Amino acid sequence: MCVTCGCSDAGGTKITNMENGNHTHALPDGTVITHNHSDSPHRTISLEQNILAKNDLKAAENRGWFKGRNILAVNLMSSPGAGKTTLLTRTINDLQQQLPINVIEGDQETANDAQKIRETGCQVVQINTGTGCHLDASMVELGLQQLSPPLNSVVMIENVGNLVCPALFDLGEQAKVVILSVTEGEDKPIKYPHIFRASEIMILTKIDLLPYVQFDVQRCVEYAQQVNPQIQIFQVSATTGQGLENWYGWLTQKVRCGV
Repeated sequence: MCVTCGCSDAGGTKITNMENGNHTHALPDGTVITHNHSDSPHRTISLEQNILAKNDLKAAENRGWFKGRNILAVNLMSSPGAGKTTLLTRTINDLQQQLPINVIEGDQETANDAQKIRETGCQVVQINTGTGCHLDASMVELGLQQLSPPLNSVVMIENVGNLVCPALFDLGEQAKVVILSVTEGEDKPIKYPHIFRASEIMILTKIDLLPYVQFDVQRCVEYAQQVNPQIQIFQVSATTGQGLENWYGWLTQKVRCGV
């Protein structure tokens, strides 16, 4: 469900009249609803507040669950194709002797990425959101019931590829990490500021491709720091291994300091 629109995520179809802003929703049961957001600004605000409040309550429960088991939970967010899964599989392979890592994998459809992670020997649970564009705290709770991660471990939550909605939904994680690749354009931090503002870490990936793409690293860093002066930035290549020691150092330090 989109928190701004409030349209159903249960497989309904939305058609928007660009002239008057009317939304016509054809729901799965055949019901047709037409409305205009401009007619009900208070309804839109209250709906968003209600959805997020319900999610935040469940996220608080997840956070307590993680803390009680001394589990570090990290929410990995990016646009599709930024390299989340590649970075994650490299991280698991490189650190599996040091850190017990478990994964909750989020995608709209398929278990392709979960299968790649499973091939590392890591325990993984797939969550398919269907039409949903992000994971929420209730989905993560269900995933944890299936995953049953051990005490004193790490849970990596690979969110659905999206630079907007995942930042709005607290999952109960200890840290949000946004991943940006050099193939996407250096202006993403100012085009999608909320996700960079909400993140503790920005990982700039695929730096091995810098000789072949037009990407201003310094400008990207400046944009990210403009949005979030506290953000830490790691420049890495999951293919060559360049820069990964900084990411691994942050991760192991987080575990060492405890939840």
